[in-house]
Amino acid sequence: MATVSYPGVYVEEVSSGVRPITAASTSTAAFLGQAEKGSISEAVRIFNFTEFQNLYGGFLSDGYLAHAVYQYFNNGGAICYIVRVANTDVAVANITLTDQAGAPQDTLAISAVSPGAWGNNLELVVSAGTRDSGNEFNIEIYEGSSASPVEVFENLGMIPGISNYVETVTSTSQYIRVTVDQTNTNAAAGSSTGAAAPSLPLTSPRTRFQVNLNGDGFQEINLQDSVDDATVADLASAANVAAAIQAEVRALTRQRDSTDQNAFTNFTCTVAGTGELVLTCGVVGAASSVNVASSIDGANNCSVLLNLSTLNGGEEIVGGAVTRPHFNGVATAPARYLVGDHATPATGVSSTNTPALGSDGTAVTTDQPYIQALQALNEADDISLVSVPGIGSTNVVGEAMNYCENRSLSDCFFIGDTGQDIDTVDEAQTFVGSISPKNSYGAVYVPWLTMLDPTGVSSEPIAVPPSGFVAGMYAKTDAKRGVWKAPAGTGSALAGATGLVANFTDVQQGLLNPDPYNINVIRQFAASGRVIWGARTISSDAEWRYIPIRRTAMMMRVSIYRGIQWAVFEPNDTELWSQLRLNIGAFMMTLYRQGAFQGSTPSAAFFVKCDSETTTQADIDNGVVNVLVGFAPLKPAEFIVVKISQKAGQSS
Repeated sequence: MATVSYPGVYVEEVSSGVRPITAASTSTAAFLGQAEKGSISEAVRIFNFTEFQNLYGGFLSDGYLAHAVYQYFNNGGAICYIVRVANTDVAVANITLTDQAGAPQDTLAISAVSPGAWGNNLELVVSAGTRDSGNEFNIEIYEGSSASPVEVFENLGMIPGISNYVETVTSTSQYIRVTVDQTNTNAAAGSSTGAAAPSLPLTSPRTRFQVNLNGDGFQEINLQDSVDDATVADLASAANVAAAIQAEVRALTRQRDSTDQNAFTNFTCTVAGTGELVLTCGVVGAASSVNVASSIDGANNCSVLLNLSTLNGGEEIVGGAVTRPHFNGVATAPARYLVGDHATPATGVSSTNTPALGSDGTAVTTDQPYIQALQALNEADDISLVSVPGIGSTNVVGEAMNYCENRSLSDCFFIGDTGQDIDTVDEAQTFVGSISPKNSYGAVYVPWLTMLDPTGVSSEPIAVPPSGFVAGMYAKTDAKRGVWKAPAGTGSALAGATGLVANFTDVQQGLLNPDPYNINVIRQFAASGRVIWGARTISSDAEWRYIPIRRTAMMMRVSIYRGIQWAVFEPNDTELWSQLRLNIGAFMMTLYRQGAFQGSTPSAAFFVKCDSETTTQADIDNGVVNVLVGFAPLKPAEFIVVKISQKAGQSS
């Protein structure tokens, strides 16, 4: 409240108490399964099938993860998480490269970005940088027999902290991870070499230039000072100029406390065999450097006459340049390395350690890796659908439904597959009867479908599990009609399916649909195509028999939970209760107007109760406020009964 101190009008904002609750997403799926590549320790969110292929590879002959994800997006899905399942004996392809020093040491460890034999097909081409060939290098990445690189990283450096540091720049790679060996002790003294012999003599006033050692900052030196001090006789010979430069730089004092004064004290300037000047820093180290400014004052600057600085054609090499990986023994010639499979390095190429082959590990033939992989979803709080495509195991189905129910908000629904060979009523009944535990947080679909082989290997359609198709249809139905609409019916034709492994009849479905089986059958009708023809959870609890009821309750629970976080630590009294009723009631009214509930009036469709009856004094003393929310769910018209009778003839 504003402090009232003078006559006048005071204006301040006051909260209306309305805090809108947003409906939680209900169609973000999570798929668990075997993949060619990709992380095995986390759930990764993707937005399209191209992204899946980039991160996890293509279609496998012994797994259905890629097929399910493809059909999920094909049938209306928009976002999903991927968890790669593998045994613990998977291995990452990697290779260790040595540097260019006379006594080479390990410098770069390069590995495939994720475990698997796929990494053995990676090939690297390492070459000198295109911008600064003396200090930088390029890495081109090829995969398989690709003629063009799949990724290119240019002008990389070896000095930590610089913008083009190799570890930092390559961290975005979808194929490799690069680690610099910090134990490498090879380094040189940084130097600056002239492009050619200097143009002499130098005459005053054009005897000045600026120099920067070890990044200490540019300082100006005047070579005429050495002549005046009789350090040199004149500036007419390269030897005299070199002596003057050395004397003047050694006389400088560091500008930064972090700079080693020895960079100046031990600085040298010599004349190379072809007459060019060589300026060398006084300390050895990866960041050791000598930089000459290209210009200060055109009338006084002599760097052009000395042919120093990179802009004048000179070459400046940092001390760490020697730790760059080999370029086949020649600075301008590229070197080729096979990550994980470099059995015989090419001439001049050095890799000190035997490369380690990537491996897919042993085949996943038990249920436990899939059950354990469910835990990777714990940190993803926006998942609402879960599937383990093609794993028709009663243990996996039961444990997955149990996982969905026991998440902190019980906010996931499992879409289960049966085995591919289950195509009769008895087999389907036996399968569902063996599932344990059972609850309303999952549904089972039968039979498998067929689709064109995306790899082109088979000319005939291949059998694939239904869960990917179904998850996509859930997402599509939620977006068009709402989560309270059953994802089934003639409007649920499955895109991408060419047929069914088995087409159950009405009589056969009549044995699968009712309790205690509650199996959802996918049917094929002449007028509608291949459609989902069931909307039951696997639970026998009549209150939660239908999928849309369970998923509507899940959506409401998550939405209200997230929407009333503001109430935590608010005073627990009638004002808070009325605000909770107002906000939750507004949310429920929005759903009612969208057609989410039964009832011709709001009072018949839902209620929100939060008062002294729901929250007693004992609750208040314990810091608890209770809100009771009830709704009249819409139940799908599963059985349409039409009674027909004859009308008796009437006399005119």
